[in-house]
Amino acid sequence: MLGLAQKLLLRQTLIKVPQITLIFWIIKLLSTALGESTSDYLVYSINPYVAVAIGFVGLVLALSLQLRVKRYIPWVYWLAVVMVAVFGTMAADVLHVGFGIPYVVTTVFFAVCLIIVFAAWYFTERTLSIHSIYTLRRELFYWATVMTTFALGTAAGDMTAATLGLGYLLSGILFAVIFFIPGVGYWKFKWNNIFSFWFAYIITRPFGASFADWFGKPILGGLGLGDEIVSLVLTILIIIFVAYLSITHEDIEPDRRSLSR
Repeated sequence: MLGLAQKLLLRQTLIKVPQITLIFWIIKLLSTALGESTSDYLVYSINPYVAVAIGFVGLVLALSLQLRVKRYIPWVYWLAVVMVAVFGTMAADVLHVGFGIPYVVTTVFFAVCLIIVFAAWYFTERTLSIHSIYTLRRELFYWATVMTTFALGTAAGDMTAATLGLGYLLSGILFAVIFFIPGVGYWKFKWNNIFSFWFAYIITRPFGASFADWFGKPILGGLGLGDEIVSLVLTILIIIFVAYLSITHEDIEPDRRSLSR
């Protein structure tokens, strides 16, 4: 019979998301930016329907791999995040570009969707903590939440840049400031850690995407370097950081490392 401590340790090894570190936030921001630039590059370079189909297939394959593995593997996890970022961007853009729905409406729509996902997750599992994701059902709630945050962030970023007329740079600065609010609230004012995490997580999307658009787009004050160049640079940076984590295991708790290798 396993003791309580052993059972808790074994349960920890089933948690398939990384520990929250500085590098986690760096890769998260890079992945949000990559999702924006890659989605736009594909949609405007090839047939939009083909691009969305490619994004959907990539999403299904990446999530299937993530759900099949029995432990947290950095490249598998972050591949899933990147594909969610790409397809989440496409989902938000389809409503505006394809159906002409205003960014304000799509932002409110995805915000409501996110509230519904959070509510369903909490009332089913009684927690929204990512440190409790050691069952398939909780992992499915987690990825549904991640997908919705990407779509919401895409719509919100486009709304501030285009509808409100801030342009990409000012939008990026605005969301950068908002991004640090939950961190200050958590460390200085003892905000709830779960609320602070998801607050920051949601904001990373418009934060990263706004700067990706600023570098890549020739409109709304952008530098016009090209989405393909931005995507390439971001991909290289993400590969470097994920390779670093794969070697150092810095995003895994010390007592989990021996069992998770």
